[in-house]
Amino acid sequence: MEKKILIINTGGTLSAVMKNNGLIPGLSIHDMHEELQMVSGDVDIAIEDFCSVDSANIFPEDWSALAKKVSDCRNDYDGIVIIHGTDTLAYTSSMLSFMLRNINIPVVITGSQLSITNPVADAMENCRCAIHMAASRIPGVFVAFNRKVILGCRASKVRSLSFDAFESINYPNIATISSLGMKIDNAAVPERTGIFKLTNSYSDKVCMIKMFPGIHRSFVESLKDQGYRGLYIEAYGIGGMPFIKHDFIGALEKLIKDGMTVVVGTQCRYEGTKMDVYETGKRALEIGALEAHDMTGEAALTKLMWLLGMTDNPSEIRDYYSINVAGEMAKAIGDR
Repeated sequence: MEKKILIINTGGTLSAVMKNNGLIPGLSIHDMHEELQMVSGDVDIAIEDFCSVDSANIFPEDWSALAKKVSDCRNDYDGIVIIHGTDTLAYTSSMLSFMLRNINIPVVITGSQLSITNPVADAMENCRCAIHMAASRIPGVFVAFNRKVILGCRASKVRSLSFDAFESINYPNIATISSLGMKIDNAAVPERTGIFKLTNSYSDKVCMIKMFPGIHRSFVESLKDQGYRGLYIEAYGIGGMPFIKHDFIGALEKLIKDGMTVVVGTQCRYEGTKMDVYETGKRALEIGALEAHDMTGEAALTKLMWLLGMTDNPSEIRDYYSINVAGEMAKAIGDR
């Protein structure tokens, strides 16, 4: 039986054209139909424009609407492909992993480093990979790029110019393409843990900061007055932050006591946090900071936004944040 795939376009480089102000998304999904048909093989594709923007202009409300669109269409197709700009693609794939957890079909996000109009572009191969992963019947949210498939909440953009722009962080690739075809690592695919229910609420009152020597506690002290409910910190190493001279951890303690959720991750791309090793990490845990463990920064941030959109209960937030929801973190802390 022929498989039916919906391709949703949101813009990005793949659909870009040159204008006076530089490259901008300009091709509609119908402009790209011939090329998409060429790489779809025996898959029946339907096409639709959702929006046409540079992914720098994608915001949380777009994630919510896109999740709703996927939810509404999920029973009419065997899989869904989303064309997206690369700059915020990993944030989108992470948030959709939470909003669409336990989805019963493949949802595959792809893009390119060169426009589909360029004869040497990566666009066609990325679309080919995405379409055929979407036809695999393996449920979940994935990223297809440079002949590999990555779990959506483990993807991160690690190169700005190379075709090999994305990597799977602290997790094996879901699939790779070689001369032997597409080989799927079924053991890496997270099992569905329940029925699908769209959960596309979120809070945009979340801030993300990166530690640097000299950062002053006054910055975080101002966040509560600005209405923020959550803070994600990219700390040093396995979760270090200052507590001498400028008592940054002391400032965080006050925020947490006032009801803010604080999550501590790492600036390091691989291997994650382990905050029970050094005094600085233990101090942060003792004041009630949550630990990102081996999550990507994109997943840690969007998970916090998603949870704060569902509940204000501190114990519920802590419980949800400490467990693996969609494959974004090791099932147990010792699994790393």
